[in-house]
Amino acid sequence: AILACKTPKKTVSSRLEWKKLGRSVSFVYYQQTLQGDFKNRAEMIDFNIRIKNVTRSDAGKYRCEVSAPSEQGQNLEEDTVTLEVLVAPAVPSCEVPSSALSGTVVELRCQDKEGNPAPEYTWFKDGIRLLENPRLGSQSTNSSYTMNTKTGTLQFNTVSKLDTGEYSCEARNSVGYRRCPGKRMQVDDLNISGIIAAVVVVALVISVCGLGVCYAQRKGYFSKETSFQCGRPNFGSMGIERRWMTNYLRLWQLGVEKIY
Repeated sequence: AILACKTPKKTVSSRLEWKKLGRSVSFVYYQQTLQGDFKNRAEMIDFNIRIKNVTRSDAGKYRCEVSAPSEQGQNLEEDTVTLEVLVAPAVPSCEVPSSALSGTVVELRCQDKEGNPAPEYTWFKDGIRLLENPRLGSQSTNSSYTMNTKTGTLQFNTVSKLDTGEYSCEARNSVGYRRCPGKRMQVDDLNISGIIAAVVVVALVISVCGLGVCYAQRKGYFSKETSFQCGRPNFGSMGIERRWMTNYLRLWQLGVEKIY
């Protein structure tokens, strides 16, 4: 990369300084000497700087300042240069669920943090590139997905068994491209009959347990401190309340109490 100083007036007697701008200003070329790590990987070509082995940290704004004597004193001229470092994407990070239920919303994610300029993303299923517009694809492909090439998301609004397969994502910019390893997503139908059977079994177990408790209460298998409400509910204004208790039966009716 070459940082070119394009000030109009440059003479042999001119004094040159290069600075890198940022939160703090640092010298790159000062008193006819390259500064910092630029000593070992940069060289001066006239008023310009040629940088070798450019890194991401070199990106930013640079300013050359040229001062020369004049009739009015020192004449200072400046020129600002922006260095943009282009970097190929690294292997993107891909998030693909291993399983999903048919009819649900599923989102796959792909992201690269190294590429400059920011890469665009493309998804592949079983090695075949998915179109950004799914309606232009074949009938064997679910057309309910939405692909965002800027953010790297692939969302199935209503995932189906057709979407079962191996998915991989490619990040690409003007410098290069990389692809993540494929990950398989299995889509299965919801087992409605199995759920109904499980609910029926649970209901039967609860019913059997309830009947067992009442039967044991009638046979006197519980202590006196334990009581259970069995049989018909209270009869309100008739004042009849039926309770089964161990070793004795208390019957309330018309204000008369009998103990057996």
